[in-house]
Amino acid sequence: MKPTTASFLVSLALALSSGLALAERADRDKPMNVEADAMRYDDLKQVNVFTGRVVVTKGTILARGARVEVRKDAQGYQFATITAAPGELAYYREKREGVDEYVEGQGEVIDYDGKADKVIFTRRAVMRRFVGSTMNDEVTGNVIVYNNVTEVFTVDAAKPGSTNPDARVRAMLSPAPSASAPKAPAQPSAPLKPSTRLGSTEKN
Repeated sequence: MKPTTASFLVSLALALSSGLALAERADRDKPMNVEADAMRYDDLKQVNVFTGRVVVTKGTILARGARVEVRKDAQGYQFATITAAPGELAYYREKREGVDEYVEGQGEVIDYDGKADKVIFTRRAVMRRFVGSTMNDEVTGNVIVYNNVTEVFTVDAAKPGSTNPDARVRAMLSPAPSASAPKAPAQPSAPLKPSTRLGSTEKN
């Protein structure tokens, strides 16, 4: 397998310090809200196309791009393709389940699949994990597929068939805090004071 076309497969529970675990499970059941400069609805194809500074929210999900195409299948699952303006990157952010951590990613195109519960970042793709407001992990590549169900993401270094020798996957993974790290010293208790009285045995 050539390094320019190899996939970088990461088991999130093993490779990252605490893993990019499941995103908020309720997000895909929440309504999708969209703001844009313009909208066009194709009734035949059942597709909404939003253009101009588009902002999408869905539960804890926040996405931004120049153009967003939204469709819904017969079962009611929602799908969205978010496209950036030329020279820019589309943006996606989602909270992790039960912790103060977020997953965010960028790419020229971002595909959200509500049925499979996965997100695909394409071209100049980057994905990061934040603990609170601090970035903990980051991966970059040509295509990143983040699957919430399996807790696995894949990163492709280059387009299929590419001969670019510089196409590489890059990752920055922060170590987990060591369980054996020395604990902070306990605060000393107040010192005992000598007594000048011995109760009923002391004479005046």
